[in-house]
Amino acid sequence: MQRRDALKLLAGATALPLLPRNVFAIFQSVHAELSPAAALKTLNPQQDTIVTAICEIIIPETETPGAKAVRVNEFIDLVLTGWYDDKERADFLSGLADVDARSRELFGKGFADCAPHQQAEMVAALDDELAEWRAGQPAHLSRGWARQHSEDNFFHMMKRLTLIGYFTSQVGFEQALHKQIVPRTHSGCAAIPGETPAAN
Repeated sequence: MQRRDALKLLAGATALPLLPRNVFAIFQSVHAELSPAAALKTLNPQQDTIVTAICEIIIPETETPGAKAVRVNEFIDLVLTGWYDDKERADFLSGLADVDARSRELFGKGFADCAPHQQAEMVAALDDELAEWRAGQPAHLSRGWARQHSEDNFFHMMKRLTLIGYFTSQVGFEQALHKQIVPRTHSGCAAIPGETPAAN
């Protein structure tokens, strides 16, 4: 399966745990590409700060680590770099700029500089707008913003990437979905987890 096919399946999925295992494996390969030290390829530091904050609001730390702890922001940066085409990447970055502009309009400062409750308010408004779009209702935010929606909707992309980035990480896959990551390669002298070694 190619990366573009995996993205198409992701876009149409209604429940991430029901995605085929090979789709999960493709996205898990992105986590394997993360360098020990953070090294952004597409996002600049300010954009990364916004992405990180939104990710953590979508999946906060509870009894399990949140999105920030499993480096979902860096996962998103890699997908933007190697998986998205120029238009998709531009739409996503434009969406980040729009979030910052809305924040300045509403609170008089950029999203990254807002208090946590202000950031949460904005993300909730974006989520409400997305829900209305999905329901086929006129899209608007509680403060009166109107937006034209399509599959390129920023928060649609942001939410999907956050969820898939989290649930295909080792923490999300094993602790949240309660599944086990099977190694992509198998050594003949080691048993695959859950497999009973054959008698010699």
